[in-house]
Order: sequence, then structure tokens, then C-alpha cells
Amino acid sequence: MHLPYAIPTEVMTMEMFLMALCVSIFGLAVVAIAFGAATRPEKSVSTAQPELRPAKPATAGRFFADPSPALPSPPRSYVPTEVLLAKIEHHVRLEQAAAQSFLESPSHAQLHTKTTSQLVN
Repeated sequence: MHLPYAIPTEVMTMEMFLMALCVSIFGLAVVAIAFGAATRPEKSVSTAQPELRPAKPATAGRFFADPSPALPSPPRSYVPTEVLLAKIEHHVRLEQAAAQSFLESPSHAQLHTKTTSQLVN
């Protein structure tokens, strides 16, 4: 296919450069507008606010409006530290045994088996 006129490569290069320059300037303008909108302080509609008066005068507290007294919290059961440590150690042993079992014969089913530990959510 022969074109009736040939476009010099310098002209094509200049056109591409000008196109890239225009796109970059447009992008810079969009970013500047977005940044200006994001950092603009909030403007109040009117600086002088009229004093608001309540529609009804305040009355004495009613049944549902009275603050309820704080409910007593249930006594916390004390669990000895040794018991907690024993549970954690048992959990670690189970996890180590599961890891060792997986390393001996890795499989997809073993990787996703549930643990028997009580410390799992």
C-alpha cells in the first residue's frame, strides 16, 4: 500500500511528543483540582447562628429517661495460672504433633484437618 504523501518521522515524533505533553498537562490539572477540593476548608453557610429555643420546657425525668443504675458485674472466676499454662502447653503439643504428622506424609486432607485443641475459636 502506497500513501500519496509520506509523513516524515520527525513530524510523527513531534506529534507524539505534543500528544504526551497535552495528556500530562491535563492529568496535572485534574490532580490539582482534586487536591484543591480535598484540602479546602469547610465553609459555613452563615456565621451568625440564631439561638435555638427548645419547643417544650424540660420536665422532670420519666421512667425511661432516668439513667439506670450500673448493673453489678458477675464475679470473675479465678483460674490458676498453672491450669492456663497446662492448657497452652497441651495445645502446643497437639499443634507440634499435627505439624510433624504433616511433614512425614504431606497431603491436602491433612493440611485442612480440624485440631482437637480446646483453645481454637
